[in-house]
Amino acid sequence: MLQEALGIRPHILVLNKMDLADPHQQPKVLEQLKQEGCSNVVFTDCQRDGNVRKIVPLVAKLVSNSPRYQRAENVEYCIMVIGVPNMGKSSLINSLRRLHLKKGKATAVGGEPGITKAVLTRIQVCEKPLIYLVDTPGVLPPKLEDVETGMKLALCGAIRDHLVGEDIMADYLLYTLNKHQQFRYVQRYGLAEACDDIERVLKHVALTLGKTRKVKVLTGTGNVNVTTLDYSAAAYEFIRAFRAGHLGRVTLD
Repeated sequence: MLQEALGIRPHILVLNKMDLADPHQQPKVLEQLKQEGCSNVVFTDCQRDGNVRKIVPLVAKLVSNSPRYQRAENVEYCIMVIGVPNMGKSSLINSLRRLHLKKGKATAVGGEPGITKAVLTRIQVCEKPLIYLVDTPGVLPPKLEDVETGMKLALCGAIRDHLVGEDIMADYLLYTLNKHQQFRYVQRYGLAEACDDIERVLKHVALTLGKTRKVKVLTGTGNVNVTTLDYSAAAYEFIRAFRAGHLGRVTLD
């Protein structure tokens, strides 16, 4: 849909959060994208500004090679940033400002979808050449292809956790980690070995992190408060650990 809308306009595909992805998958991803007709691809990491410095020279090159955009005497580029929620669009803008203008944050960021709620004003990110970026709210197709695609997007934080359910997401995450042979969770949460029983894993997560809650139990002699393990909180922490890269570098697709 985006390729159709962009048409002949110069555009770059920025694959952010490369620090969380499997580095061995990068050549395969690039090859797949090339077959789909997408040649201008940049992997970035906005936490450390890794590869972000490649974007401005590439933008200048693509625009200068496009005769359609060489009519104005005063050259300034106004570029829109489009992408799915929580993929670091605002972080990318802030990273570019840090690199090229030595300025601080210009747009709010957060570890959940929906931080950017409207199309903001132009934000300058570079002086030479003069480049402005426009941040936009994250967009998703109105209908996802299948349930698994939805689960992958949810694990990446593109869909709010409570809409899917932390327990279901944690179960799918455990399946994914085992499939990719990423067993860092075993040592992190004190398991004897890798397993595919999410309840057992969440029990160890709750015990390791001290996630408990008080539950009121009705008995024949009255109400009794009992402390039990909080599996919901454990599932939330398990997912957060994955998103922070503590459970290994995984490319879901």
